[in-house]
Amino acid sequence: MHRPPTAEAEVAEELAAVRPGLVSRYAAELPGARAAVLSRLWRALAHEPLPWVAGRERGREELVLRLRDGRLLRGPRPDPYSTAAYVTVVRLGESPYDDPARLMTDLAVPRSAGFAAELGHSVASLALSRAGQGEHPDEWPAHDWEWEQRVVDGHPFHPSCRSRPGFSVAEQLACAPEHRPVVQLGLVPVPEAECLVTGVWPEELRDGRRVLVPVHPWQAAHVLGRPCEAWLGAHPLMSLRTLAVPGGPHVKTALSARLTSSVRDISVASVAASATLSAFGEALAARTDGLLHLTRTLGAAARSPELAAVLREPPQAYAAAGRGERVVPVAALAPTGLVRDPARLAGLARLALTVGLRLLELGAALEAHGQNLLVVLSATGVPLRLVYRDLADLRISPARLARHGVPVPELPARMVTDDPVALRRKLFGSLVAGALAGAAGSGPALRAALETAVRDLPRTPDLAALLDGPLPVKALTLMRLSPGGTGDLWGELPNPLRRPPC
Repeated sequence: MHRPPTAEAEVAEELAAVRPGLVSRYAAELPGARAAVLSRLWRALAHEPLPWVAGRERGREELVLRLRDGRLLRGPRPDPYSTAAYVTVVRLGESPYDDPARLMTDLAVPRSAGFAAELGHSVASLALSRAGQGEHPDEWPAHDWEWEQRVVDGHPFHPSCRSRPGFSVAEQLACAPEHRPVVQLGLVPVPEAECLVTGVWPEELRDGRRVLVPVHPWQAAHVLGRPCEAWLGAHPLMSLRTLAVPGGPHVKTALSARLTSSVRDISVASVAASATLSAFGEALAARTDGLLHLTRTLGAAARSPELAAVLREPPQAYAAAGRGERVVPVAALAPTGLVRDPARLAGLARLALTVGLRLLELGAALEAHGQNLLVVLSATGVPLRLVYRDLADLRISPARLARHGVPVPELPARMVTDDPVALRRKLFGSLVAGALAGAAGSGPALRAALETAVRDLPRTPDLAALLDGPLPVKALTLMRLSPGGTGDLWGELPNPLRRPPC
């Protein structure tokens, strides 16, 4: 039977046309990319509450999944906190699989076909990302965007870590941060009466009674379907849709494409709340004894979710001038080797948990994953302070805020909850199971860092929940295999503080 070309083959064909010099390197990177995505997928199959997995039998070296239709799926016993590509093959029945897309296709569970296509894109784009890497110098980067562009593999635990459906090879090379391009942003004029503007929108982005909204070139071509007046060249950051303007702000653009888990855009409601959130964030940061800064929203504008932009303060503004400090996303630490030092990893964990638990007690749960959470490093690489950006995914507890005399701001309803389980999931799932686990790279390293970090922390109910129960984690694969609009779904990982997670 004729099979349609795979994503790997499609990318190879496009690459031969637009960048033939990368074709051989792309082919050489494919096996490693398959293993990287398969390892992420195996973690999900091993731990997420997937309805078609009837049971799991853990041996000393092997994990066996018993599916509800009676089939058996076998693979290595996973470390849920490992970022290594340690799974090269699994067996469904007697058949070996080294390709995550083919495995998901043959599992034939509900909605698996679409997810299999995403996995194929993830493998192909990951191989392309790795193929385009040159040698990075050992010295620290001079610019903030250079730190972020060293994150080549994307999300450390999501199987769709590099899935970019809708982006051609040429567009990935021209827009994706790991390829280190300069992206030409455009401007779309909108009558001020038709545009919601909050904060201070700069004069250079106004034209009389019109607001000039920065637009990503992919959005202009594929969603707006119109050419845009050229504005300036900017450097894409980890999220791809946010770009650093040299000497200026970070510009978050609307980009209506599926990246990792969801279609990205900027809701009008988030633009309306941005100034309130920014002021609220400053008030929270003031209660952390200088350990946390939150980047301010300078201005935001929206005509619709497809035509909107947010201007944010660059995190590097919080590095002390003249001291050699750098502000680095936690996700960008692993490629530097700084967190291979157990003492520095423990110091980062202590700092992050101190700040996260203090804010949680006050009534604000940060979504402190490795992209949103940044650390201020001394000239010698010692973690000093934290910077947090993108406040749109905070969870706020009015009851907790009231107990501490903090005024409750007017925020979108989705951000507000007094449920302690929801608040703890937001913080622990992003910070411990996400940012710190990704920096540690393995269960044993994470466990050692956390054991050191929690020794002197105040024994609050929130810390007790972290110490005593399983660790909450977003069920990323279950979310991709569930009907649209279900929101966050959760699973549990073995608590690294209670027993070895291997």
